[in-house]
Amino acid sequence: MRKTTIIFAIIVSGVFVAALMMKNHQSQAEEKPVSAERPPVAVETAVVTPSDIFETVDVVGTLAPKFQTDVRAEYNGVVKEVHVTEWVRVKKGDKLASLDTREPETLLNRAKSATEMAKANLLQAKVASQRAEREYNRILKLKESGLATQQSVDEAGTEKEAAVARHSSSQAMLNAAQHELEQAKVRFSKTVIYSPIDGILAERRVSVGDLATDKPLFRLVDNRILDLTVTVPSKFIRFLKPGLELRFTTDAFPGQTFAGKLMYINPVINETDRSVKVVAEVPNKPEVLKGGLFVEGQIIIGQRKEVLQVPRNALLNWDVNTQKAELLVVEGDTAKRRSVIAGVTTKDMVEITSGISAGDQVICRGGFNIKDGDKVKINGGK
Repeated sequence: MRKTTIIFAIIVSGVFVAALMMKNHQSQAEEKPVSAERPPVAVETAVVTPSDIFETVDVVGTLAPKFQTDVRAEYNGVVKEVHVTEWVRVKKGDKLASLDTREPETLLNRAKSATEMAKANLLQAKVASQRAEREYNRILKLKESGLATQQSVDEAGTEKEAAVARHSSSQAMLNAAQHELEQAKVRFSKTVIYSPIDGILAERRVSVGDLATDKPLFRLVDNRILDLTVTVPSKFIRFLKPGLELRFTTDAFPGQTFAGKLMYINPVINETDRSVKVVAEVPNKPEVLKGGLFVEGQIIIGQRKEVLQVPRNALLNWDVNTQKAELLVVEGDTAKRRSVIAGVTTKDMVEITSGISAGDQVICRGGFNIKDGDKVKINGGK
């Protein structure tokens, strides 16, 4: 029994000594300083360079020809001939179609005959008026010689007045006949339909044998000048004025930018969305743009010089409401975190109003896990 107690005491003493040794070794390991350092992080940077920026208002809209017209026949008639086809260019005064001329030609001949008859009647009335004038003068002389009575003078005067009235009536009838003749000539001339403007025949809605009524026969468009109608939020109204430049792009021509100028500003605000309609005039030479194209653009309302900008992806913890953000700026080989205030955003660049200076190198790639004071290695920059 005693031997067993001695063995147990020896085992407990050994365990205690081993525990003390292990604790002492752990304490020494914790007190030993770390000699390994974190390797530099590879990053890409951008140098902050002052540049001029444009203050813009983003807009969308649809292009439309400034000049277009639907051509109609002024008088009903059967289409005798069509002189053009769709999508051809025509000039003002070119023939588009001809109508049957039989009825208007008959009306024109009738008006001519009526005018000639009126002229003959006027000539007879003129002769009768002159004869009555001579007879009246003759009776007056006879009356002075005592060879005619006062009754004869009165009768001659009445006949003279009647002849003058008949002459005036004949003149009026001739004038009416001449007006009808002019109308018949106009009616006859309208049997040929001409183009009222220079342009392209966008639609042809008539064929030979159709009855031309008041419905459009052709649609002509002139794409040399286009109108771009857009809506602008009311908060920008104070900046709008005719002559401002509007730059825009369209999916039909990727990579190309077109421009126009503001011409008209609606004086009435849309009560639904509190916006105002604006029309810009777009020169289109050569005529590559077409009416109906959807475009996205910006109205340039101002320009500022020497503005500091950084790439959008360089901003950290960006609060768009307060415009507060952070940047990592490289100083030597160390990343330093700075608080900045953002301004206007232009595509993929953001204005910085405070917190950086021209010439600073900001980290735009590779800075996601970098902390303030970490070592960095610049792999690329712009």
